[in-house]
Amino acid sequence: MKTKEARELGKRIAALVQAGQIAQAYALLAPVLAERTPFRLLDRIGEEVGAGPLEEACPEYDRRANAFLDRIATDKTEGGWVVIASALGAQLERDPEGAFARCREYTIAADVWYATDILGERVPGPALVANFQPALDLLAFWREDANRWVRRTVGVAVHFWAKRSRGAAEHTAQAEVLLAFLEPMFEEWDMDAVKGVGWGLKTLGKHYPDLVADWVAQQVVQRQRRHRAIMLRKALTYLSDEQRACATVI
Repeated sequence: MKTKEARELGKRIAALVQAGQIAQAYALLAPVLAERTPFRLLDRIGEEVGAGPLEEACPEYDRRANAFLDRIATDKTEGGWVVIASALGAQLERDPEGAFARCREYTIAADVWYATDILGERVPGPALVANFQPALDLLAFWREDANRWVRRTVGVAVHFWAKRSRGAAEHTAQAEVLLAFLEPMFEEWDMDAVKGVGWGLKTLGKHYPDLVADWVAQQVVQRQRRHRAIMLRKALTYLSDEQRACATVI
């Protein structure tokens, strides 16, 4: 399957969803999910499902689309999470609160690390890039969520933002905001969540090493905050030997 074919399939599936034919729509998608279809093609399919028709042409489409996403989630296939995440990403502009809420629900339902990362890189991550402060406000409560995968998603979203920022100077202020945002999570103890938060710190450190070095020093040296060793290792990954020494020597 090529990109054009994936988009065409997505449009056909979206048309069936629009007509309320959820079972028929899934019958088209299921064979694709059963194969090792590249994520980039599944993304194209999901984008078409999430975009749908203009709301005035079919005011119930979003409800039907979400019912279709629920059907995909039932089988818990890896590729299915990609389609779901891309569909939610396409809904961000017109319904950011709903897209975040559904992303959280699917993250909990999936209950596995790879689905968490797939969703995080396609919903809250892109939201941070496109609408930084509103997305950060929606993500704030996830830091203390009872579910470890939801907490992990915070780090995944920060990783995505940092990767897209490429260390550009104009984004330095936002990088500082994100480090302050992650501060309460430095003492996260669940290993699954720690790995996600550490991933975010690692990518921030790759693109903004001076900021991360100073931030780590504040947490470890000045405040001597309790933390998992892997959290610190990930944060220090891309720092120079000198920066690592300054950030960790008490």
